[in-house]
Amino acid sequence: MVTHVSSEAHGDERGALIAFVEAQRGGIRRSVIGLTDEQAKARPSASELTLGGLVKHVAETELNWLRMAQQKPNEKVRTQETWGDSFRLVEDETLAGTLAFWDEVARETEEFIRGVPSLDDTFPLPEAPWFPKDGVVSMRWLMLHLVEEIGRHAGHADIVRESLDGKTAFELVALEQTGGA
Repeated sequence: MVTHVSSEAHGDERGALIAFVEAQRGGIRRSVIGLTDEQAKARPSASELTLGGLVKHVAETELNWLRMAQQKPNEKVRTQETWGDSFRLVEDETLAGTLAFWDEVARETEEFIRGVPSLDDTFPLPEAPWFPKDGVVSMRWLMLHLVEEIGRHAGHADIVRESLDGKTAFELVALEQTGGA
């Protein structure tokens, strides 16, 4: 016997895509649990990547994709000269402020995706060799791309955090669940 359960209770496709994006965001957010701004700016390996820089990069990248989908200008546009700044906290930027900015972007992304008439709706991309050749993608593609993009950097964050102080992703999940730092 099949029992019908409302899609609101267990998630529809939009809800599932939002949940997968949020799960990847969680991996990066957990990587900075208990860190100071100095630790978030630290480079514990030969890589240029820092945990604060990864948080900033994914927040700004998500905003960039959201603005393309909304077909609005992005207020955080980076030039060739400032692209490297998207991977590090600069001047008076703080980890807490960057996380708060990302929370706002995440809220706006969810609100936008829940409000589009269809996940099949499309938007144009600028011409670039790294974008799909036809230059048009759907809202579904956008959300799957965010899973890919944020997930890639969540893996980087795991390695940077473990290099910084030895804490693994599993330890950070436990810390998050207990409210520890």
